[in-house]
Amino acid sequence: MNRVNVLVLAGYGLNCDYETAYTFELAGAAAKRVHINSLISGHVKLSDFNILVFTGGFGWGDDHGAGVVQAVKLGTKLGDKLLDFINKGNLVIGICNGFQAIVNMGLLPGFDNNYTKRSLALTFNDCGNFRDDWVHLKVNSLSPCIFTKGLDKIELPVRHGEGKFYSDESNIRMLVENNQVVIRYATPDGKPAQGKFPYNPNGSVQDIAGICDPSGRIFGLMPHPEAYNHFTNHPDWTRLKEQIKRLGENDSRQIPAGILIFKNAVDFMIGRSY
Repeated sequence: MNRVNVLVLAGYGLNCDYETAYTFELAGAAAKRVHINSLISGHVKLSDFNILVFTGGFGWGDDHGAGVVQAVKLGTKLGDKLLDFINKGNLVIGICNGFQAIVNMGLLPGFDNNYTKRSLALTFNDCGNFRDDWVHLKVNSLSPCIFTKGLDKIELPVRHGEGKFYSDESNIRMLVENNQVVIRYATPDGKPAQGKFPYNPNGSVQDIAGICDPSGRIFGLMPHPEAYNHFTNHPDWTRLKEQIKRLGENDSRQIPAGILIFKNAVDFMIGRSY
């Protein structure tokens, strides 16, 4: 495999596609922004790609609920192709609105390799308003998730009005027992947020910020990794720069978490080719 090809969905109220493609390029991939209609019509073939990204934004204006229309449209028009893409060992990531869409489609949680059953929800924030902030996240080192290998505590921005992760007790228990809970909202020292606002910005059950399927190849999260692709994206970058300088280190060596998450995916696909 000479280059890992990434398809970044665009169109109909979606955004973050430019940043996502750019960050995947920084991570070593060849990323292409593709309008949903081009994929549905067959002008662009999903089979030509190794990683599929459901981007953030407000698909179809979040009409009927966040990610609902996108899930119905893609599930109806591309359902079999998506399942074939997954079964061939490729990777899928859903970010924010994309997470909402793949949950509505049933691509997550993927219990018993069932990628069509919806059993989770991302609903209105407990705080009652849209949250645009940076959050601390604790990564589950036991998770099979390809995207988070080697990561521990990270920071990423969130910007959503419907980010509360919710399901019934049996599904939550299964996610936890299977280590499919990949990242949780945390306090600055990495301890559980325990639902406390603003560390948990939306009231998600058990502080869940992102999950994966049992294989670890499908990953959904509310925070935006593509929005942390440069050291200066962080709101405290000037203070952090001074701290790094006083430690005698170089800030150019600080690789943002967003790039690391995408690089894990790229490296995994490269490794499969050998």
